[in-house]
Order: sequence, then C-alpha cells, then structure tokens
Amino acid sequence: MLNSGTWDLVVVGGGSAGLVASKTAAGFGARVLLIERDRLGGDCLWMGCVPSKTLIAVAHDVDAARRAGRSGPLDPELAQSDFERAMSSVTRAITTIAPVDSPEALEAENVSVMIGDARFTSAKTLDVNGQKVTFRQAVVATGSSPALPNIEGAETVQMRTSEDFWDLTALPPRLVVLGGGAIGSELGQAMARLGSQVTIVHRGSRLLPKEDEEASEIVHRAMTDDGVTVLTGRSAVAVRSTDGQSGVVTLDDGAEVAFDAIVAALGRTPQADSLGLELAGVDRDAKGYVEVDDSLRTTNPRIWSAGDITGLAQFTHTAGVNGSVAATNAILGLRRKAETRVVPRVTFTAPEVAAVGLQSADATAGRHRVVTWHHEHSDRAIAENNTAGFARIVVDRRGKILGGTIVGPRAGETMGELALAMKANLSTSVLAGVIHPYPTFNDPLWNTAVADVRYRLRRGAFAVAVQALRRLRALRVR
Repeated sequence: MLNSGTWDLVVVGGGSAGLVASKTAAGFGARVLLIERDRLGGDCLWMGCVPSKTLIAVAHDVDAARRAGRSGPLDPELAQSDFERAMSSVTRAITTIAPVDSPEALEAENVSVMIGDARFTSAKTLDVNGQKVTFRQAVVATGSSPALPNIEGAETVQMRTSEDFWDLTALPPRLVVLGGGAIGSELGQAMARLGSQVTIVHRGSRLLPKEDEEASEIVHRAMTDDGVTVLTGRSAVAVRSTDGQSGVVTLDDGAEVAFDAIVAALGRTPQADSLGLELAGVDRDAKGYVEVDDSLRTTNPRIWSAGDITGLAQFTHTAGVNGSVAATNAILGLRRKAETRVVPRVTFTAPEVAAVGLQSADATAGRHRVVTWHHEHSDRAIAENNTAGFARIVVDRRGKILGGTIVGPRAGETMGELALAMKANLSTSVLAGVIHPYPTFNDPLWNTAVADVRYRLRRGAFAVAVQALRRLRALRVR
C-alpha cells in the first residue's frame, strides 16, 4: 500500500517539524506519507524538552525542600533516591506524551507512517528500505544531533550528550559539563540541585553568551549559589579514563578536573549526510545545513525543509511552526514566509531567561531606548524574597516594542505577551493600557511599558500636547 501511487507529500523526519508538516498537509486533504528512521516525536520528546524540563522540575522541588529544612552534609543515599525519582518522572512524562505522536494517532489524522531509512534517488523519488516511493512534493525535517568535542582521549570515555544522558542510572558524584549554553546550564544546575558536584567548562567569557549580559551574570550567581563550579574562558583539551565512565579532563590552562560522568553540550550538527540530497538537487551550505529561501523551499522546487536541518533558530516551537509553513506552501502553492523576526526563546535555569527580538546590545543610540524594571522593585518578587531578575525591553523613538529580555520565575510564560506585542507591532502605550493582575511576576514587563510612556510624555510633541491640554483645562475649570 505504501509503495503504490504517487504521494502528494512525503515528509522525511518525525520530529516536531515533520509531525506538524504531516498533519497540516493531511488537514488540507493531501495524501501524506511520513517516514521516520527510529521513533516518532523527535529529540524534544525523547531527549530534549520533555525529559530536561521534567528533571528540572524535580530538581527544583528537591532544592526547595533542602532549603526549607534539609541542611547539613548531603546524604548520598537520599541524593540517589532523589535522582531515581527524577529519572522515573522523566519516564512517566515521556510515556504520557508519546501516544500523541504515535503512528496510530497520525493514521487517525490520515497520515500514513513508514519506519525506515529514507534516501533520495532523484528529484521526485525516494528509497526506503529497498522500496521506491514517488512524491509530488517533499519536506525534509531530519533535525540535528549533538556535537562532540574533538579532543585527545575522547574515545576512551563515554562522552554523554543530551541524547544518552537519560541512560544514567546512578547520580554521578562528580559531573563535568562541557559547554555553558542553554543545555549545559540547564543540566548542570539541575544535577547540582540533585546532589552532583558539577563543574561547567565554558570557552566563552560568560555563560549563556547569546543572552543579555546582566541575565548571564544573574544565572552565573545562581549557579554558584547552587554549588556549581563555573569555569569560563576555559576549554577542554584532553580527557583520560581507565573504565570508560570516570576520569580526568585536562583544560587549556593545565588544570585537571576529575569526573564520574562527562557531558558534552557544545551545540548541534545537521543530520543530512545519509539522505542523498545531492541526487535530488538539494543544496547544502558549508556547515551541512539545507539551503532554503524565505518560504522554506530548497533548490529543488519540489522539496521544502523545516526544523534544525535548515540552520534557522533551533527550537522545537520554531520547528513546528516552520513545518506548518513548509507544508502549507507545498500543498497550496502559497509563498508564506518563515518567521525570523519574532522568535522567542527560553533557557529554563533558575531563574529562567527568556528573550525575543532586539536585545540591549543591539540598541543604537538615538534610534532605540532600553527600558529596565528590576525585580527589587517588583512587589511579587519582594513578597517571595526572589528579587534576582528583571524585565528589559528595546523600543524605538515612538515606543514601538522591538524585543527584550525577561529574567525570573516563569519568565517563559511572560515572554508570550512580549512576543505578541512585538508581532502585532504594538507600542508601549498599548501594553501600558492593558490592566494586568497584581501582584505577579508579569508586573515588571508592564512597568517597563509604563516607564517608557511616562518618559515620552515628558518630551517632544507629547510633552507639548500634554501641557497644552493641562492649561486649557485649567482655564475652563476655575
């Protein structure tokens, strides 16, 4: 059945981009085949978002309990119990969500599923496990995989990544994390809260180098408070191990750090080498990412691409949205553009760091203003004694919101409002005019808008108009 006829759309890759692309096309009445080599759901379900956020949630609970009364030396047996509970929660979360992405669920939405290795054999054909598949349109959504360090002795140890980290059965007393980006920071802090002695080795000058500098500093302090040793400006140059699990990593300054487990969180690389894209006329760039135009069409007009494989912002939510864009364009012949301006992101450390659009470092004097409201002036933050955070927005001279950063508890939830304001081209006047519930951690964002409105009311045409109205009112009311 799967080998018969020509498919309206063949989707290669069953992660977020592929799943959404398949369902979108099927919703338009297209005949859709989704090909996945392993298991549906992609990295987010099995190795990324779902397990990591579950681990973070349990680590948060453990940390709160410890701060509330579990003081004194760390009990190794209790720490191991906490770790096992965390990993059990990870399994529960995955098994609860997995059925939503199962072949049965997809087939109920008129998407046919084929498990196997796909390889293009021409501009409109694929080979899957020896079967020929013919298509009118295709979407490539095979994602990316964790990058591994090219250092001396790496072959002597199991260099874990976000893929196989979840196979750990015992809490490593000493954990080394290579990389201080979002993944390294999230895993490092969570494991420290669960009881590991964590060392993060980061070659950059600060953690979370893509984020606001003050946000980076706040997360660094929080890490240190949780017992994490953060080594910035340092790189691993060698590793040695005798048992394949534990060992010593040597840094570029000669220092050595012992570990019982080591994790590489050094970015990701595209998964496209085995697809035979060259036979389909699909070009890739120097880094191996599939080249797409602003509508996600590749150099083969029949083939589109979405998700990490394109080299665009590598987030699950971006992949899903772009999967929908690619499938819509392919099936309906539209030329919807992929969103590249308003792409929110969240690092789920404690505190969380959420950002979208222009940042303070991007602001240009005379063209932009940066408005900040720190949590020491937030009543909710004061009430909870959790004032390490802020809301910061970038606006133009008319108060149009161009981006910003939010740092604090559940910052990712507040980010939705800022992203919406930016997408709708709203000004701070509109945001300030919306009644917000009090007291919440959303208050600082609202206060940045209010502060900007007050600033503009004291200057230029606004100030002239306000003073004219005030004088006119004074003349009428005597």
